[in-house]
Amino acid sequence: MSAALVLDLAEVSKADVGVVGGKNASLGEMIGALVPGGVAVPAGFATTAAAFRLFLDHNGLVAVIADLFAAHAAGEADLAQTGKAIRAAIVDGEWPVELREEICRAYAQMAADTGVERPAVAVRSSATAEDLPEASFAGQQETFLNVSGEGALLDACLRCFASPYTDRAISYRAAHGFAEGTVALSVGVQRMVRADEACSGVMFTIDTDTGFPDVVMIDGAWGLGENVVQGVVDPDAWQVFKPLLANPELCPIIARRRGAKKVKMVYSSERGASTVNVETGPEEREAFVLTDDEVLQLARWGALIEDHYGRPMDIEWGKDGADGGLYILQARPETVHSRAPRGSLKTYSLSRTGEELLSGLAIGSAAATGPVCLIESAADIAGFIDGSVLVTSTTDPDWVPVMKRAAAIVTNHGGRTSHAAIVSREFGLPAVVGTGNATEVLQSEQDVTVSCIGGEKGVVYAGSAEVAVEEVDLSTVPETQTQIMLNLADPGAAARWWQLPSDGVGLTRMEFVIANSIKIHPMALAHFETLEDAATREQVARITQGYSDRRDYFVDQLALGIARIAAVQFPRPVIVRMSDFKTNEYAGLIGGAQFEPVEENPMLGFRGAARYSSPRYRPGFSLECRAIRHLRETMGFTNVAIMIPFCRTLEEADRVLAVMLEEGLTRGEGGLELYVMSEIPSNIVLAGQFAERFDGFSIGSNDLTQLTLGIDRDSELLADQFDARDPAVEWMIRHVIGEAHRHGTKVGLCGQAPSDDPEFARFLVECGIDSISVTPDSFVAVKEHVSAAERARSVRNAGLEAIA
Repeated sequence: MSAALVLDLAEVSKADVGVVGGKNASLGEMIGALVPGGVAVPAGFATTAAAFRLFLDHNGLVAVIADLFAAHAAGEADLAQTGKAIRAAIVDGEWPVELREEICRAYAQMAADTGVERPAVAVRSSATAEDLPEASFAGQQETFLNVSGEGALLDACLRCFASPYTDRAISYRAAHGFAEGTVALSVGVQRMVRADEACSGVMFTIDTDTGFPDVVMIDGAWGLGENVVQGVVDPDAWQVFKPLLANPELCPIIARRRGAKKVKMVYSSERGASTVNVETGPEEREAFVLTDDEVLQLARWGALIEDHYGRPMDIEWGKDGADGGLYILQARPETVHSRAPRGSLKTYSLSRTGEELLSGLAIGSAAATGPVCLIESAADIAGFIDGSVLVTSTTDPDWVPVMKRAAAIVTNHGGRTSHAAIVSREFGLPAVVGTGNATEVLQSEQDVTVSCIGGEKGVVYAGSAEVAVEEVDLSTVPETQTQIMLNLADPGAAARWWQLPSDGVGLTRMEFVIANSIKIHPMALAHFETLEDAATREQVARITQGYSDRRDYFVDQLALGIARIAAVQFPRPVIVRMSDFKTNEYAGLIGGAQFEPVEENPMLGFRGAARYSSPRYRPGFSLECRAIRHLRETMGFTNVAIMIPFCRTLEEADRVLAVMLEEGLTRGEGGLELYVMSEIPSNIVLAGQFAERFDGFSIGSNDLTQLTLGIDRDSELLADQFDARDPAVEWMIRHVIGEAHRHGTKVGLCGQAPSDDPEFARFLVECGIDSISVTPDSFVAVKEHVSAAERARSVRNAGLEAIA
């Protein structure tokens, strides 16, 4: 029995990669296994590898192609000439009668099923080596959209048959070790999803830059998804936390960024052009392309697809403007982090950096230096200099041959799921995408440093900085009885440290999110109508555009920022310190000067707990509390605990607790824990009574040293006397640990001293401290210091027992 030439996608599965290619096999697998569970995938059919080979044999093309490649290998023709000749031979070929009839019969059946005489379809190439875990083949074969009628369909199928022989596809196969003649081509034909009338995009079921496995990343823009894939637009972007998706009552969206979306791709009515980019309107640019409910639906589908395939996935989606439904258009294995070895952590650091020239989205977490090679068009890539920093507006598959020879990549446009981002990750290159103006700011032969080491923000510096690389084998990190936690403040960098075997986060500074993400004084939002400065009013109105209640902007953005940190550690505890700006720092926020007093000594002034019940800040603290409630109750991050800073007296503590009760934050309710910073002699002297009000203490060694010794922590003249190992400071630490334990209360310390001074770590262990919280780059050193101290304590205790 002869092999089938055309198969309904419902007849194929993931086992049929050799028959219909990876892309079509995956579509068939989803239609058969996941559509019954609610995942929407457009129906369709596919030509088989046997059909491709029949076409080649029918037209005598096997020998033609072999001869052309032999001529290329002999230097008689360059790659461009070879590929062009092969493509022309295929497109000029004749259809075998039986194959033509099978394709037309399947198309007629689709017309009958849809009730449309000439249904519009998407025609996609699917190579038999495509979409494997080892290689993405991103964009290497052709796709034709909005194809209608038998003649147009057959023409699109011919051009798909020719697509394995573009310069980029030939180069890509060679780079990944696929010999010519071993890869066949299947053509997938699906009912067209009218994303041109709505939106589309890309979804990954893993953090594509850090490998953090518990998020779904979604990018989307108006119109057809090609603009997102090729990086032509700056898309809307979301991140969703997978472990909480199973609870339909929760909304675990942990990141939401509105992109510029200046153009959208729609179908063209012009002869010879199937699609065209048109400018979006102001309303489209200001609106998100998806609602939160749609984001969650896509994320749940992504998680289902990942679970089914048993690996992280790269998924294309579209929304149909005609029926309003969401659809999965493609799904392939993610090819970078899913294959990366686990158990080691490589970190980069820079020294002697030059001026910051521009910034954008960081792709990867590495850094590289080199001269700029500015190329505006793919037609000019022959001029690329190996080892240079490739700077261009955007990339597509034609750029792949030079991308792999670059030291780093910088683009004007694109998001995290753009072609430039995907290929950069695959080649292990640092890239900064979506800079907006790289081709205007940078010049060829200019030495630059491309840095992706600072979290989500990628930076291009002038000159060649010194790049240091350190790799830690996490299997060698010792276990400790003392909990070692992290100090994390930057939500964008938190996922970089997901592999560290930490015991949670001992300190997240709320003010970092307020200063860097929100930027507006909370009182300026609570009392927007009273803002006196017209320019400030306009600035606040512009930033909070889209929020009917400007206070919701503060709550939403603060919750999102903290959620990024809480997600990386979930379900381990994340202790969030409520805002602890000094008045001069608060005044620096947008609209802040109107609401803050001018103090001679802000360090000892109106800060910390004193603000929370004061009429001068009570409405602002209410917004902080609302954000914590939203984080815990709506998003589901019940691992978040609260810490009150700079609490001077018992009365002050009682007032704060009463205010939090009014705001719906009750100690013990829903497992909520409340901590207090132990950084003032007064609350250490009265530690026993504070322990009755809080679940734990966190020693702030810098402020405690300052206030115990009466030394300004910023004084250069007294810097040599500012010492956390001073006997008076050590007495304070020993006392609060002892009092806390007598009352069954936990106590930890946040600070760098244990990493800088092994003896201080030993002192803390001897005192019986429960946890130590340090910056991520100090984590391993502190683990080792504490482990050594614990071993020494065990040896000494064993000796004492022997003597006894």
